Amino acid sequence: MDRPNIPLNALRAFEAAARHLTLSKAAIELCVTQAALSHQIRNLEERLGVALFRRVPRGLVLTDEGAALAPVLTGSLDRIGATLDRFSGGRYHEALHVGVVGTFATGWLIPRLAGFEAAHPEVDLRIFANNNRVSIPGEGLDLAIRFGDGSWHGLQATRIMDAPLAPMCARTVPGPCPAPRRCWISPCCDPIGQANGNGGSRGLGLACPPLRGPMLDSSIALADMAAEGHGIALLPPALFGHWTDRGRLVTLFDHSIVAGAYWLTRLQSRPETSGMRSFREWLCREVADQPPATG
Repeated sequence: MDRPNIPLNALRAFEAAARHLTLSKAAIELCVTQAALSHQIRNLEERLGVALFRRVPRGLVLTDEGAALAPVLTGSLDRIGATLDRFSGGRYHEALHVGVVGTFATGWLIPRLAGFEAAHPEVDLRIFANNNRVSIPGEGLDLAIRFGDGSWHGLQATRIMDAPLAPMCARTVPGPCPAPRRCWISPCCDPIGQANGNGGSRGLGLACPPLRGPMLDSSIALADMAAEGHGIALLPPALFGHWTDRGRLVTLFDHSIVAGAYWLTRLQSRPETSGMRSFREWLCREVADQPPATG
């Protein structure tokens, strides 16, 4: 059917009646009389040459043809309504759903969100923290910030931040630590990914200690454990500056290992929207402008 000939009022009348399965409630929703609503539906049935409802004593029942048409109309009208809702204050608002590995969310992104909101009031961010295990299509995300080597099948990846790992611990850990080879690395599991206890120890030139005790899947939990004096953790100082500023953690020595970086990822099959582009460009600009981390 050509677009100029689509009977929009009749379709709205049918869709409302199909949801309520009663003409009286549908008429109240659309602010028309029940007779007018019934007239619109009858005209639509005549135009299509099929019956869309069967009238029963307690209301309406969809025919097979009506059941095929109703969900298409409901979905289309819902999408139109959701898009129109994004216009407020004289501008279009784009909702952006972003998955973020928890360490990056708390250590870098959240403290800077006010800057992004001020620069891009047309983008409504929805942040979903994770532990670096995320599926963009499976979780309904537009973007995901994750740690790794940048190689993920079917994803476009933009490198946004290097995050070398260094041994960090509480100020109260006893004894000096003059050099990496004299410093004991605690048997905590580094959850960031490629840099587990084994690889981290080798990167620092140390023999790997026995991996016993709690195994943690959160770098934030690992940092908290180290801050409580339970050992030394491999962490990215660039994301724990607020911990060192408050004296909860210190970096033991000027030696780090590179196990990956933080990347902004999106599906290759999906074109980049204006909101996605604004967020990507803002991320890269903010990272480039930040001072280097110190421990």
